[in-house]
Amino acid sequence: MVSAGSEAEAVAWIRRQGNLPLRAEPGGMGITRFLLGWLPSGKLRFAGRRHGLRRAEVTHMTRELSVMLAAGQDLDRAMRFLVETAGGSRMRAVLERIRVALRDGRSLHVALASCPDSFPPLYVGLVRAAEAGGSLPATLEHLAGMMERERALVATIQSAMIYPALLSVAAVGSVVLLLTQVLPQFVPLFMENGATLPPSTRLLIGAGHWLGQYGIIMLFGLFLIGMGGRWMLRQPGPRLRADRLWLHLPVIGMLLRETIAARFTRTLGTLLTNGVPLLAALGIVRDVIGNRAVLGAVEQATDTARSGGVLSRSLGASGLFPSRTIHLIRLGEDTAQLGPLALRAAGIHEEQVRLRVQRLVALLVPLITIIMGAMIAGIVSSLMLAMLGLNDLAQH
Repeated sequence: MVSAGSEAEAVAWIRRQGNLPLRAEPGGMGITRFLLGWLPSGKLRFAGRRHGLRRAEVTHMTRELSVMLAAGQDLDRAMRFLVETAGGSRMRAVLERIRVALRDGRSLHVALASCPDSFPPLYVGLVRAAEAGGSLPATLEHLAGMMERERALVATIQSAMIYPALLSVAAVGSVVLLLTQVLPQFVPLFMENGATLPPSTRLLIGAGHWLGQYGIIMLFGLFLIGMGGRWMLRQPGPRLRADRLWLHLPVIGMLLRETIAARFTRTLGTLLTNGVPLLAALGIVRDVIGNRAVLGAVEQATDTARSGGVLSRSLGASGLFPSRTIHLIRLGEDTAQLGPLALRAAGIHEEQVRLRVQRLVALLVPLITIIMGAMIAGIVSSLMLAMLGLNDLAQH
């Protein structure tokens, strides 16, 4: 709640604090509802809720709107075209709601903020800054490009991990099938002939029997452990320790750092180049991090910048960002080109993420294949040892 003599005074006070208000409303019953969609809580993440638009739909809408506005079409006609060509009832309803708000005299960013399930505060804040600076078509073009690059990066990681995941499932399934279905078929043969089984064969037979008897209970237990772990990770302390541990893992840790640095610099650079003040931009960026350890470093850097300190020095002291990130941010501060150089850093980090994912997959696939082959070979060799022992018994 902000007490001020007018809406203009309230907005000015919020801006002096380094934040970016979206709308000021006069209070009712002595209570002030001040910002519609406070920017420091926004992520560039488009939730797949029932009434919200999917990320691909928002990207498509943003791209088409930027093209029409750049061609000189007014906003109302552009929105009418989007409503008429909407691909589904959900998208049509959201666009119609925005169009009605525009016809009621509201600005575009206020209309977008009325649909928080579809447009996060980061999106709304960029549109607001673009409306204030008269650069709405260019900003929408940048937004569409930003979302497309983020989708491409996520798709690259997901696509690269599909084959190792399928290979892992196949390996586990093959071992379980051998232990629970194939190996038990030979047990009566061994028992009838009184063969002395090797320790490895007895171990595998026992493991197969245990899986057959308690496999469902084990799966249920793993499910409960997973749910408990998920609950634990929602607590601040365990989540912070887990996030810090992930960042220090040998191979995955560096990949995570590059991914977080790409997201951080891409969002920061986009905000700054579209006229959002540094403190307000940092307030938005801190919520797209997704890692509590890095989030603490960004919050500390924000406090440093608010007190007049050097942003790059505070980020570098955390030791959580790649040195390339710190160097380019420091160069941007020295040359008053922080926004463009942050975007340059984002491009470098995104390329590094792609390369590291390719290397990780190139390492995982043969590693999983070797492990799977060794496990199956161990099972088969144990079975063959028992068969050879049975053959020796028959000869004697």
